[in-house]
Amino acid sequence: MARHPATPAAAPKVRVVTLKIDGHDIGAREDETILNAANDNGIRIPTLCYLEGLSEWGACRMCVVEVAGSPKLMTACSTRVAEGMEVTTNSDRLQRYRRTILELLFAERNHICSVCVSNGHCELQSLARACGMDHVRVPYRNAAYAVDSSHDLFRIDQNRCILCTRCVRVCDEIEGAHTWDVMGRGVDSQVITDLNQPWGQSTSCTGCSKCVQVCPTGALVKKGTAAGEMEKQGGFLPYLTEMRGNR
Repeated sequence: MARHPATPAAAPKVRVVTLKIDGHDIGAREDETILNAANDNGIRIPTLCYLEGLSEWGACRMCVVEVAGSPKLMTACSTRVAEGMEVTTNSDRLQRYRRTILELLFAERNHICSVCVSNGHCELQSLARACGMDHVRVPYRNAAYAVDSSHDLFRIDQNRCILCTRCVRVCDEIEGAHTWDVMGRGVDSQVITDLNQPWGQSTSCTGCSKCVQVCPTGALVKKGTAAGEMEKQGGFLPYLTEMRGNR
């Protein structure tokens, strides 16, 4: 008796929910995050560690929002929408939190914008300007961090790293090399190549430059760039992610 091929199981239906973001009625799939829903509707929420095409991390806390009924702030990049949710993305409280976060980031490492190759093309600098952060109210750590120029093409300056882990995630999830990782705890954390080897001695690095392109600051740059010359191109990630999903 002839056998008929099994009918593939139907994909589960994704429910659409209705919520309010800044007083606007928004429709979104229940598997979307608040950040996705806001972006789809032209509502901007500041981010640093988030980048479309990479997994959610929720480390920088810049995207925190207020959700009615919750006493704590929620990260928009990792919080899923829900039916009837009411979200506030911009308030005096949120502005204070975001400015404080930026001040702590500037105070933790040594960000001297005027001599940075990413001056004018830096996401940290742009957010500080947007949030009205014109000075830092906490003491600077003034800790000296290493600069690794051992790679033939690129350089990493730990003084400008904000530990967003974009480099770690793009190398692992997109390039598949997992050259980058994080070593240490708290303020002593640093991104490293392989088992804390100089970048130029890495046996896993493919030299693809994806990590350099997704870095939001002047921590990862091309060699030979002068102050203000290093522009980053992160727009390739959604395309690469879609192509990977179609394989």
